[in-house]
Amino acid sequence: MIKRRPHLLWLLVPFVLYIGALPFVNRVEPVLIGLPFLFVWLLAATLLTPVAVWLTWRGDQRLRARTETAPGTRTEAGDE
Repeated sequence: MIKRRPHLLWLLVPFVLYIGALPFVNRVEPVLIGLPFLFVWLLAATLLTPVAVWLTWRGDQRLRARTETAPGTRTEAGDE
């Protein structure tokens, strides 16, 4: 049985912040808090990455709790 896991989309956030948006934020101006814009962007991406991973983990935990407590569901050995 295939599980729907839309919470895994949170793992795209670091990719988009680091790789996808890099061509658009690769500039020195404006200077924010005394740092070039690119450095501020990378700092924000670094701080948001654990949040995205935590949200993914939390979604997995909720899905696991829902499937374990649902009546009539059976988990198979390779289903985890």
